[in-house]
Amino acid sequence: MAETPLQMTMRLYRKLKRRGQKAKRWSDYYEGRHPLLFASPEFSTQTGDLFDGFSDNWCRTITHATVERLRPLAFRLEDGSIDKEAGRAWKRSSCHVEIGLALLEALISSRSYVLVWKPDGIHTEITFEKPSSAVVEYVPGRRRLRAAGLKVWTDHDLEFATLFTPDTIYRWQRSRRGGGHGTWTGRTAGLSRGEGSHIKNPLGVVPLVEIPNQTRLDAPPTSELAPVIPLQNAINSLWTHVMTASDERALPARVVLGMDRPMREITDPETGEVIGEEDEPLAKFRSDRLLWLERQGASIAEFSAADLRGFLDVITQAVEHIAAQTRTPAIYLNKKLINIPESAVSADEAGLVAKAYERHDHFGAALQEVMRLEALAAGETGRAESLAYGSVVWRDPQFRTDAQYADALVKWKAIGVPDEALWERVPNVTPEEIERWRRMRNDQASAILGGNLAALYGPKPDADQVEPADALADAA
Repeated sequence: MAETPLQMTMRLYRKLKRRGQKAKRWSDYYEGRHPLLFASPEFSTQTGDLFDGFSDNWCRTITHATVERLRPLAFRLEDGSIDKEAGRAWKRSSCHVEIGLALLEALISSRSYVLVWKPDGIHTEITFEKPSSAVVEYVPGRRRLRAAGLKVWTDHDLEFATLFTPDTIYRWQRSRRGGGHGTWTGRTAGLSRGEGSHIKNPLGVVPLVEIPNQTRLDAPPTSELAPVIPLQNAINSLWTHVMTASDERALPARVVLGMDRPMREITDPETGEVIGEEDEPLAKFRSDRLLWLERQGASIAEFSAADLRGFLDVITQAVEHIAAQTRTPAIYLNKKLINIPESAVSADEAGLVAKAYERHDHFGAALQEVMRLEALAAGETGRAESLAYGSVVWRDPQFRTDAQYADALVKWKAIGVPDEALWERVPNVTPEEIERWRRMRNDQASAILGGNLAALYGPKPDADQVEPADALADAA
């Protein structure tokens, strides 16, 4: 029996909630909310909640080291030219700002989503969705062909869900009053008078696109933090032992040998008679640093302060393991840059650069599909087809100094690489900036060919403001 749209909505909703639990755990680790693990029950009993909220958070560093190398600049068509319409649509929806958030979320939570739609029926809008509010399902046996997509959100006491299929958009709502969930019904809130709850999909495809991280053929996407979390827990546990030991044994301790423990008399408050004795509290002696030795043979011994370097060495080793497993340069983690040549820094960053290029391929395929949908929504099927065979222009993921870039560009120029191709290699240069440079170069060439060399150095004065040569001679 075929699944109804409402049954599909409920099934995808349950799938979304199951994924949300794992995504929340990864998000907590990114934010530094780590439970204290690998500590014995006796240690936890002794310290109580002393270390609640403590973490030496490397999860944020690892993800930011990768996402800062991922910056899409433009979209190229099949013929190699830059798609200006795609660039305008990209900026109109502020995607150049929010794409960093979407890619960061994909690295943390294993995936994020992009929705391409016309909320007003006129202008195409591109919005990025978090993994806790969207899910995409694929056709069985087809890893890239989307069968359906679901987006959910809440507004006061109502919960909304939109099911996207290639043919129809199903819009639902239900009440959240009383802390429970009602039955999904066709949406009425926020719709125009006479507008139906369910509408035809004008695109003919599911407009919700998944941005997966670290996709495998036989496994779902995973978080960039998956290999980091066990070592992160170990580092946190080691630090708690270091701080506990430093509090108790950071200074040498002295002990009196061969003497009885100091005692004090207990007197009756009414008669003043001695009625017993009790141990003298040692806290005052420790704070006042008072000692006396009256018994013959008594002596003072000393316990040396605890050596904590063993703990610190293990923590350093764990951090180095994180760097190796995530291909994060060591300079991001220990910042030891003293007398290191540029070649060594480049070699240290090679793994991260290679990882960024891998993400360019995976994330770029999703972004190409997003802009293809934008072209379809704009009614430009030809441009949509060309974008499908095009590519994404990314910023160079390898960070170099200005001198290194200049030297490389001069060498590329020497072998005949065109200026436009060289300009594209300059970091942070957008297609709009390249177009402006092209116009400036053409204006310079026109001025030279037209004999107007003064235009190259500033504005040319008007003819009526120039004094004739005879007048200048008379004045002389």
